[in-house]
Amino acid sequence: MAEQSIKEGEPKITLLEELKLLLEKDGRLVSEGKLLKNRIVELALKLDKDLVKLLLSNERIREHFFTEVDRILVFDKEKFMKFVDNKEFLPDSYTAFKNKIGLATEDGRYLAKSKEVVLVWPYKDCVLEGGQEEPDKKRKEIFHNVILAPDEIDRLLEPKVFANFKKIDKDGEHPLDGFRRDAEINRKRGLPEDTITDNLIIKGNNLLVLHSLLKEFRGKVKLIYIDPPYNTGSDEFKYNDSFKHSTWLTFMKNRLEVAKDLLRKDGAIFVQIDHHEVGYLNVLMDEIFERDNKVQIIAIKTASPAGFKVVNPGPIDVTEYILFYAKDKKKFNFKPQYVEVGYHENYNRVIINFEDAPENWKLESIKKVVLEKNGIPAKGTLQRAYKEAQKRWGEYWKIIFNQLIAEFALKNKERVVSIRDPHKPSESLKQLLIRSKRERDRIFVYPIFRTS
Repeated sequence: MAEQSIKEGEPKITLLEELKLLLEKDGRLVSEGKLLKNRIVELALKLDKDLVKLLLSNERIREHFFTEVDRILVFDKEKFMKFVDNKEFLPDSYTAFKNKIGLATEDGRYLAKSKEVVLVWPYKDCVLEGGQEEPDKKRKEIFHNVILAPDEIDRLLEPKVFANFKKIDKDGEHPLDGFRRDAEINRKRGLPEDTITDNLIIKGNNLLVLHSLLKEFRGKVKLIYIDPPYNTGSDEFKYNDSFKHSTWLTFMKNRLEVAKDLLRKDGAIFVQIDHHEVGYLNVLMDEIFERDNKVQIIAIKTASPAGFKVVNPGPIDVTEYILFYAKDKKKFNFKPQYVEVGYHENYNRVIINFEDAPENWKLESIKKVVLEKNGIPAKGTLQRAYKEAQKRWGEYWKIIFNQLIAEFALKNKERVVSIRDPHKPSESLKQLLIRSKRERDRIFVYPIFRTS
């Protein structure tokens, strides 16, 4: 990367201005034409190699923020962050943020204008072993700092030997004589032919197990589901001073990072949690998997408002959540599966000529179609047809009629439709809706393009 040169006679720019120009070359540090102070500090704390390389590329910046020790340049990140945090660097003025209201620190400075919110806690740069066995309840947990304790972390996370393997099938337990590596199955899955295809159940510390699986399964796993401790104070984590909030965040971060390494490019991860930590977990997963790869938060009803739940005052807790992220949303192939449900009266139109091109479709009232299908003419008003239905089916004709409609709708679900306004339409779809209101008898085809 070429260093910036200043022609003779030109006024020399300040160190602050030169640093801004240099940082603007890194697209990760810029949003809507503005540098992201919080992102710069975050990457500096991580000693991000691309950021360090960029700073080294400029002689003036290199001389100011690096110290030579035995012919090795050492990045003074504390000095760099103090410089970046100075009010002269990206001044936090009112107009600098386009007159927008935002969260601010105690000294009145706005939080970085960024698409990302980053969690910061005391042990963020640590690795926590987090054993969950009975003896671990009395063990004092050690937070291994990634900078100060690299040797301990390397030893902790290096692959471990799995012992006491057993093969279990429909006939019971057998000695393990080797893993199955079915080349045909692997070809169908798009995996190397020598990948293990046996189902494995492994009992042990999940952090150590995940790291031990990396050599065999890195980048090969299509789906990961995690049901972590909910950190409610009443779950299985009762060691290490009741598993404090910062401890829980460290525990989750360590495991989510290695889970990401295990996922395929088209893979996805699902993490189930309740309301106690869902907000923090959401932001943590935004940081690890990137916000653009978030697919959905799925709400699940896990209990009914009955029994002892209704005795206690306040809102009743009946819901849990599954956070759904893709490794790369652009490569994730979502295949919806439909569950047959009861008929809903909003689906009150039938496509008569379903086999024709969509732009030529004709719609008819489902009530008229069902009446005529059962031998009751419905050419005029429906009131006349209803009187005929009452004569034929007696006093319970409405119940019979509604049941016939439901049966018809479920048998012909591919051509029974509901005419409703779409939720949060795009601008192009809004324009199409305006046209459709003017041309009521015309079917407009709106192609669906994958945006993820």
